[in-house]
Amino acid sequence: MKAWLFLPALLLCSASLTCGQSPRPIRDLNGYFPFTPAADAQAWSERRAEIEQRVRVASGLWPMPEKTPLNAVVHGRVEREDYTIDRVFFESLPGHFVTGSLYLPKNRTGKIPAILCPHGHWPDGRFMDVGLGTEALKKQLDTKAEERECAARSPLQARCVQLARMGCAVFHYDMLGYADSIQFPVHRHGAGPEGFLSPAADLRLQTYFGLHTWNSVRALDFLLSQEGIDENRIGCTGASGGGTQTMMLTGMDPRITAAFPCVMVSTAMQGGCTCENTHYLRINQGNVDIAALTAPRPLGITAADDWTKEVETKGLPDLKKLYAMLGVPDHITAHIATQFPHNYNLPSRLAMYEFFNKHFQLGLKSPIQEQDFTFSTKADLTVWTTEHPAPTGDAVGDTHEKAVCAWMTTQDEKNIDSLVKEADTTRVREVVGSAWETIVGRKTPTAADVAYEMLSKEDKTDFLIVKGRITNSRDDEALEATFLYPTKWNGEASLWLSLKGPSSILEGETPTTAAQKLLDQGIAIACPSLYLEGATEQPKAGDNLKAKPNDFREFSGYTFGYNPTLLARRVHDAMTMVTMMQNQEKYPVKQLKIHGTEGAGPIALVTGVVLKLDGVTAELDGFRFADLTSPWDVNFVPGAVKYGDVEALLKLNGL
Repeated sequence: MKAWLFLPALLLCSASLTCGQSPRPIRDLNGYFPFTPAADAQAWSERRAEIEQRVRVASGLWPMPEKTPLNAVVHGRVEREDYTIDRVFFESLPGHFVTGSLYLPKNRTGKIPAILCPHGHWPDGRFMDVGLGTEALKKQLDTKAEERECAARSPLQARCVQLARMGCAVFHYDMLGYADSIQFPVHRHGAGPEGFLSPAADLRLQTYFGLHTWNSVRALDFLLSQEGIDENRIGCTGASGGGTQTMMLTGMDPRITAAFPCVMVSTAMQGGCTCENTHYLRINQGNVDIAALTAPRPLGITAADDWTKEVETKGLPDLKKLYAMLGVPDHITAHIATQFPHNYNLPSRLAMYEFFNKHFQLGLKSPIQEQDFTFSTKADLTVWTTEHPAPTGDAVGDTHEKAVCAWMTTQDEKNIDSLVKEADTTRVREVVGSAWETIVGRKTPTAADVAYEMLSKEDKTDFLIVKGRITNSRDDEALEATFLYPTKWNGEASLWLSLKGPSSILEGETPTTAAQKLLDQGIAIACPSLYLEGATEQPKAGDNLKAKPNDFREFSGYTFGYNPTLLARRVHDAMTMVTMMQNQEKYPVKQLKIHGTEGAGPIALVTGVVLKLDGVTAELDGFRFADLTSPWDVNFVPGAVKYGDVEALLKLNGL
């Protein structure tokens, strides 16, 4: 009889598959993140688009905010023999200053290359000075990490000076909380009710990582606005957190034409700071994938005795294969020096100088060597002076942090909320729908990926009760479901989603009122036990990271940057169910509808969006993501409010 529509030949569930109710391992920044290779250039083009979109969404920069006037101030030039240093500050967004030093070569002719230098987590950042006569300085000289005292005092200054001497404009800018960037005194703190790291900020993807990345975009805008810059020769290089920012900026901004991220391209630890972690960033990808966004543009990397020490065998071969496949094998280079700890020391810098000399065609004789330079003190470099006083009062600290978040919210209202209210569904799908596809992070499984195993069957005269296990071999997942089949099936089927699971359609062996109504209409019902049915909160990575109460590692980005949200995993289950139900050749489903009830309304709506299905209905009972106050709520989804909350999901489902 037709009630057998979902019962293909029995296939046993693989023992390696994770049962739908078994908690899956929680990944964190210390996991293993191998590169995902592509078979050919076309496949890489598609894969590259996915990686870049994930970086944009994770940064909170999809779509891009308004580029407001920089109002740049360049002042207090310091004259050196063959280069100059200008003090710079500008507004990356209204009221928020990016601060830094602009190094320029003297006696330049024609257009010159320009290089951005994000500095990373070095003591005092741009003002770094280990001091003369210190043990730290002596160690750098004794181990041959450095050859000159001036460079040993600050390898950050050393690279900027040398690049300027090589004929490049260099902008060395501050990370949040370092040197002159005083408006955010700290960016490693516990969550609060407002500002960054709060649930409200998470729901809008407002993060320190995103602000850092936006500052880098605007720093590039500033650098390109300077007179005499060759826009075809724009580089970026930094180490540690500066290496992370180099990868992110280069990956999403094609204006960077060559990049040299140091000691961060790795399949191991991915970066420990809040400025390196955010929601969704490293799901289905890692730092090697993100660095690969540079291709086919020239890319140089370094390795040291840290988390990058195995990149020569884990990551670099993949990058070399990619560059060879794209026809530019000479555009990838690596400096492997695992005898040194985490660094951007002289040997690494020398490799970087050769890299830019080659790819920017500087015409300098190789090997390039550094020379002594006049060390610049904090007094020489600070942008805040009597004539240009530092921000104070509400422009600093918590009040400023809230103001930045408020500006970001205004951008969401302008770019997304108005779009949801006024634009047609096609345009909303391009912006909001694509963001949800990234958030869910799962392609629809194919019929070949999905198999069914019947566990039991009971004939109740007017209907069958069938229980089965559905496996998704591609994603190594499995779930169980209960099916009700009317004797007089009309070809329609309902995927019934509920956080109560099968008890939503059966009370003992009796269909519930809602289920009986469907059966009376000849509609078959499939009700899965969704992932972690009955869970009262989401799993989190904080325990893996030994996070203490009110510790910055409790930030939800450390969990959802590496793991799908619980709602997304439940959408994955629904996607597997849809594939199984839509691919029965003997008893094809003429019409499939999805209904979400008893807490699963949002799951049904998101499933409809990512699968682009008609016939989705949802009981929401007043639910809105904006009302959630804990990132561990089972329905918490970072970015859900940014992308229009429930109203956008309803519009995309035609409701």
